[in-house]
Parts: sequence; C-alpha cells; structure tokens
Amino acid sequence: MKSTIIILFSLFFSNLFFAQKSEYTVTTISDSLKNNANAVIRLSDITITISSQNAMIITTKVVTTVLNEFGLRNLNLSENYDKNRKVSKIEAIAYDAFGKELKSFRKKDFKDVSVADGISIFNDNRVLYLDYTPTVYPFTMVYESQIETSNTAFIPSWSPVDDYYVSTENTKLTISFKPELKVNFKELNFSKKYLINKTSTNGQINFYSANVQASKKEELAPVFSKVFPLVIFGLDKFHLEGINGVANSWNEMGKWFYDNILNGTTELPEETKVKVKNLVANETDPLKKAEIIYKYVQDKTRYVSIQEGIGGWKPMNAKDVDKLGYGDCKALTNYTRALLNEVGVQSFYSRLYGQNTNKEIYSDLVSFQSNHVILAIPNKNDYLWLECTSQIQPFGFQGGFTGNRNAFLIKPDGGEIVRTKTFDENDNLKQIKGSYKISDDGKITATLKIESFGLQYDNQFQKERLSKEDQIKNYKEEYSNINNISFSKINFINDKNKIKFTEEFELEAKNYAQNVNGKLMFAINAFDQSSYVPKKHRTRELPFEIESGYTDEEEITVTLPYGYVVEAKPNGAELKTEFGSYKIDFIISNNKNIICKRKLIINKGFYESSKFENYRKFRETIAKTDNSKVVISKT
Repeated sequence: MKSTIIILFSLFFSNLFFAQKSEYTVTTISDSLKNNANAVIRLSDITITISSQNAMIITTKVVTTVLNEFGLRNLNLSENYDKNRKVSKIEAIAYDAFGKELKSFRKKDFKDVSVADGISIFNDNRVLYLDYTPTVYPFTMVYESQIETSNTAFIPSWSPVDDYYVSTENTKLTISFKPELKVNFKELNFSKKYLINKTSTNGQINFYSANVQASKKEELAPVFSKVFPLVIFGLDKFHLEGINGVANSWNEMGKWFYDNILNGTTELPEETKVKVKNLVANETDPLKKAEIIYKYVQDKTRYVSIQEGIGGWKPMNAKDVDKLGYGDCKALTNYTRALLNEVGVQSFYSRLYGQNTNKEIYSDLVSFQSNHVILAIPNKNDYLWLECTSQIQPFGFQGGFTGNRNAFLIKPDGGEIVRTKTFDENDNLKQIKGSYKISDDGKITATLKIESFGLQYDNQFQKERLSKEDQIKNYKEEYSNINNISFSKINFINDKNKIKFTEEFELEAKNYAQNVNGKLMFAINAFDQSSYVPKKHRTRELPFEIESGYTDEEEITVTLPYGYVVEAKPNGAELKTEFGSYKIDFIISNNKNIICKRKLIINKGFYESSKFENYRKFRETIAKTDNSKVVISKT
C-alpha cells in the first residue's frame, strides 16, 4: 500500500512537471529585467532563409512575459499575407506565472480579416491575428509563425530593443542566403551599452544579444532609430511582385524602378491633353505652368488609400486617375507628373518617409526604404516639391510631414538621393503685433494680428477650415492663461504665394487683472506666454532632440486705465544658450502705456542627456518670466 502511494505521488509530480514549462515561470526573470518593464521578451528567435532571388522563408518564435496590462501593446500576435506572401504556420500558447499552460491556439483560432483602413478602395492585403484577452497577470505567450514569400526586396530589420518599458532576455537573428545574392546591412547606434554579438560569413549573418534592460520613455527623446541599436538589410539582387531586380547603387535602383514600376503609367486621354495645354497656353515659365497644373490636380482629385498591385509600389495609371478623380500618393503624384510632362515641364517621382517625426532614408544602404511619394520639379540648382495628395497645400510648400529629410528621386536614366526643403529657426517665424486696454475693473479689450511663416504656417493655416465653433474652442485652448475670454471678430488671410498666414481678431476678457487692495495686478505678456517646462529627471538616460527650431516675435502695447500709474513692474530678461535665446523688455511710455517686446528663438538640435537639465532650466526661466506681473495703482 505504501509503495502504491509513492508511485502515485511520483506520477503526479511527473505529470505536473511535464504540464509546466519551468523556463517560462516569472520567478526566473531577474529583478534587473523587471525594473521599469511592462513586458519581458524571454526569447526572440528569427530565422530568415533566402534560398533564391525570389524565395524567402521567415521563421519566428517569440516568447513574451506580459507583466501588466500596459505590456499588452507589445504582444504582437499577427501576420500579414497576400497573393505573394503565405502564412504556412501560425500558433500560440499562453502560460500562467508558474509556467502552467492556460490555452493553446492554432491557425483556425486566428481571425482572418482585410487590412483595409476604411478609406482603401482596393486592398489585396489580409491579416491573421489572435484576439487574446488575459484573465490574469503576469502571463507568458509563446508565439510561432512561418512566412513564405517570393518578395525578397523587404528583409525585416532587427533590434535587441523591442520598445520602451520592455526588457529582453535573449534575442537573435539568423539570415542564411546564397552568397551570390549578397545581403547588405547597416548598423545604427551600436555602443558599449548594448552587448551585441555578430558573426558574418559568405552565406550567413547572425546577431545576438541578451539581458537588455527596459528603458523609460523620456520627454523629447529622439525617434527610436536615432537612439537604439538597429540593423537594416537589403539585397543587391531582389524580387518584387514577379519582377527580378539588381541594384548596386541608387542610380541603378532608380533606373530599375523607372523601367519596371513607372514605365507605361502616364498615358492620358486626348481631351485631357488638350485641356491642360489650353490652361497653360499663354504661359512660358515652367514653374508658373506647374502651379497651374497643381491647382488643376487639387481641384479635380481627392486622396484615397489604394493598396494593391505591386506591393503598394506601382502607381495607378494616369488615365484611370483622370477618369475616377481619386488616387493614393503614388497615383496622384504620377498623374501630376504625366500632366506636367504634357505641358513641357520636367518632374521626378520621388520616394521618402512621410511622417511628422523625421525618419530618414539611409543613403549608404541601397534598399527599399520609404512609405510616401511626392513630386520634385527642377528649380535652378535645387528642387521644388509638390505634395500631390493635398487639396489645400500651397504650391511648392513642404511642411513637417516631408521636409528636411532624404528623398529618392527616380529619373529615366537613374536615381539619386537628395535633401528636401530644410526649415531653420528663421524660416519658422511667428510675429504678433497688437494692443490691449485694461479697465479699472480688470477687464481687457484687445486687438491682435499674428503672421506665421514656414512650419509655423503649416501649424496654423488649417484654422480657416474649422467651423466658427471649433475656431473659438481652438483659441480658448491656445490662450488658456486668460479666463473668461470671448471673441468679437476673427479673420484669416491665407497668402499662398508668400506662404504667410495672418490671423486678425478682437477679444475681451473680464477679470484678467486681479484687484488686490485696490491695486490691479496682471501678466503683461498676455498673448505669447510659453508655459512649457520639461519634466525634471533625477537621472536622464536618453539624449534629446528639438526637431524643428522656430522664432516668436511680439510687440504689444498695453493702455492703462485713466488715473492709474505703474507701481511695480518686472525688469525684463535676456538669455543666450546653445538651445536658443530669449529677450523680453517692458517699457513704460508716457505713464499711460506699457510696451512689451519679446523675442524667443529655439534652435533645432540633437543634444546629449547631460545637457537636458540646462535646457529644462532655460525653459523654466522663460515660463516664469513670460508670466511676470505688473502692479498698477491709482494716483
């Protein structure tokens, strides 16, 4: 009997052992990796096998321990597929904190949906994804997939860092390939902080890293690709949606792109050719012709997302855009190019990254980079750039979405990397002029005129498209330092030729000045206060970046109530730092007026973490000085 009990206990513990995965228990995660982490990547093992120019298999195994609900965003349980990308395997298993299996999922458990975004009218792409709702934290998810594709133009990038607030126990990437294909790669931000092992042979590349601690997301941190280690890849000999390609240089890739992707896409109906030629009939200046055509495209077309065909890279035929009146960035850019060609204006289809945070094409790695298309028109020794998806953008104006970055120009005889328009702090100018009167009950009545240029124009000019209600709401948020504000007049002048946006308005606000024992106290600088102060860090880890510099200038005349004089006023201030400069003066005129003159310049720049506290103090001083109070009293 005793021996029977021992056997039963042995079987029980044996079954328990096999039902659990000891390597997935949360207790085995070191405290250093739990620190600041919402999730821990226990293992990321990616193997890429490129057996030929048109055959690639991507095998993935990712084991993620999600410590709390914030870590759910780092649980990627999905794969995209289309006619040239097959999901041959996809499965997952969830484990509890002790490594006990909670539930397993097979391919049939993954939802199969279109990736249409609501504005896409054609879409070949679909996604398999697991909609998993945990019942307990922490838990561990083991995810495995295998992708087979003929498109070898896009090799996944690799980083030992998954995201902010995510630690990594082990991560590795293996790329095996035929030597004649030649896999090129570029390493970014490698440093002693991250221990990365790399081996590279004639037919295989390996990257490995372990015990990478989570990083906090700090204010003003640069984009991921400027801070954390990253490796991006490209093939000299690639395959894209049924077409083989060879690109040892950007010039060679541009020639391939023009011949295989753009060729045969610019045909236009005869009536359209006649129409646009008539539009520019009396014009000889190429840029003025281009401006007329750009306006024609803006009036005729609208932007929609179209994701089909050659991997989202081949534009819709120009004649189809002409007929339908819509297209995506590729289609509308190509259509504009076709129209310009018809009236004798040269232009170049250009690819880049379109987003408000600057992301670059790396010119020293020839590969398929970018996600957006714009048009370049030669202009002396430079280029004028057209955003063809916008119905409101001024001709030749680039905003923060495509400015100050590399673009890949595609020409009939080849391609090249060029820089788009760069805006400095002098270009991004805002000028405020105006006046306000203050009454003896603390009410102010003001008239203001604001002119914005450069990226400041880009931030402001769409105000004119808002409803009256939204305009007022916007201004109340903009002047949140003024309570009880109301507007009696709002007027806009959008000068698209000078790229200048003018705001004119009249306002009043009760009780702006506080009555303190019969004296009035108020902030003189009412309309251009900078309240932004970065948060203080006990220890700053990451560098910080000011992506766009700017200049704010202001001159406001304040008229005092009858019988009042200035009893006390601030002395003004002047600061000069590597981050920019600030100067403000408060000038008394005829004992009836106070003139506030202010100029703030913020410099664009990339700065080491050790300088963050100096920048924070710079902004703190500005915020305090901008809110300086004056005291006036009756004579």
